[in-house]
Parts: sequence; structure tokens; C-alpha cells
Amino acid sequence: MDKSPEWVLDNNLTHIKNEFRKNIPSIILCSEPFHKMEFFNRLINSVENPIIFVDMDLLYTGYVESGMIQKKDNVIIFQPDKTSWIKELSDIITKISKEKFLVVIDSFNGIYNMFDDLESAIFINSCIMLLSSLGRETNSSIVISAMVRKKENMEWILSPGGKQIIKSKKTGIYFLKKIEDGLVISVLEKNDMNSKMFKIKF
Repeated sequence: MDKSPEWVLDNNLTHIKNEFRKNIPSIILCSEPFHKMEFFNRLINSVENPIIFVDMDLLYTGYVESGMIQKKDNVIIFQPDKTSWIKELSDIITKISKEKFLVVIDSFNGIYNMFDDLESAIFINSCIMLLSSLGRETNSSIVISAMVRKKENMEWILSPGGKQIIKSKKTGIYFLKKIEDGLVISVLEKNDMNSKMFKIKF
């Protein structure tokens, strides 16, 4: 008999942030970009430590520039492109090797759209695993969003390189969705079953 997932009300994101500290990197799967941005805004507002936001699809930057999201003083935004990726990655590595950060990479899709060949996908995976290794040493959290959809057989469709990161035993996998009165984050086990669900009420 299937066990029903455990529901946890987590308006201040305490439990979710504990999950992210335990599982590095943490991958947030989502099918709607606006729901993803609602969650990241709540997450950023709940964190007092320095935050690095790697904005690959420029959605967060657009929200900040339009005034829909107020940028906090502890947030550093990076917008790397194919030519500046290595330099900006080096800057990020330098920062998180010295102190505790929340690093948000938004999103997998933006990275793999920028690097569109297999060799580059392997390089990106190596970069993410390096950041994750450093994050464990400084007690930082590495949170990566990925826009996904499901095929008819219920398998997640994700950027090719992203599948390798998800297979790592140290990676936490979560699915974000919006409900009538808030957001729900489901903890996905390796068999895609929900083991725990966190609710953030509006």
C-alpha cells in the first residue's frame, strides 16, 4: 500500500531551507516560470545571509527592474553569457569559498540553451558539482531551478545534462506547484514518489 506523503506547513520556509542545506545541490522542478519566481522571492526574503542569484533567463532581473520584486541589499545578481561564464563562475567560487551563501541558479534550461553541445553539458555539470562541493564546506545552499514537463508515461522532460545531476545521490529533487491559497513543494524520491510536501500559504 502506498504511503501518503507527510504535509508540513512552512510559511517561514524553515523546513525547506533545512532540506536545501542537507541536499546540495537542490533541484526545483517547475512547469510555470511565474510560480518559480514567487517561490524564489519568498526564499530570498527569508534569508539573511548573502545571496548569489545567477539569472540565466533574466526573469528575476526583469521583475526587479520593473519594481514587481524589491531587490534586497544582500543579493548579488550575476548574468553570465557564453563568453563571461568562466570569469563569473570564478567570482562565485571565490565568494562561496570564504563564507556561507545561498546560491540560486535560474535556470538549468538557460544554461543548456547557452551551451548546446554534449561537451559543454559535461563542463556545466562539472561546474555545478564543484559549486556544490564548495557549498558543503561552507554550509552554503545551492538551489537550481529547472522548467520541466511530463510525457504521457509520466517521465520528466529535462535538459539532457540535467539528468546526470538528478541521478547524483547527494542531489535533492523537489517539485513546485501553485495551489489555490499558496505554493506546495514536494520532496521527490528517486522513484518519483512524494515523501514529504511543504505548503507555503499566501
